[in-house]
Amino acid sequence: MMELSTILRPECTTCATPGSKKKVLELISDIVAAQYPTLSSQAIFESLLAREKMGSTGIGNGIAIPHGRLPDIDHPIAVFVKCLEPIPFDSIDKQPVDILFALLVPADQCQQHLATLSAMAEKLSDKTILKQLRKSQDDAELYQVITQ
Repeated sequence: MMELSTILRPECTTCATPGSKKKVLELISDIVAAQYPTLSSQAIFESLLAREKMGSTGIGNGIAIPHGRLPDIDHPIAVFVKCLEPIPFDSIDKQPVDILFALLVPADQCQQHLATLSAMAEKLSDKTILKQLRKSQDDAELYQVITQ
């Protein structure tokens, strides 16, 4: 399992109040585009949206793991968002989402991508970690909890 800190930068970890599923996907896209100027936030958004159209990435328990593939990156890029107000996300358990781990991967690295997603889902199913994430007061604390 790769170290989360190798794909998740502190600048890509944020507490926010996006208000809707579309807005949070736009926020994730903008965060990535700000960190990686060669990438277009529109292309990122479309990649995430295409995946959501296949079925919600809301995995239950207030957690969503939106992800997408991008042809013009050579390593995975992660974004972690804690919503201060939970948002509707069409999750499998019908509950709103407040914890999102987004992953963008190179178009040709599907296997590694699945391993990272399942490791993240496992980490977020840890009640202690989840409680700490939900209690985090700011971006730095959030980053520390998720990468520890």
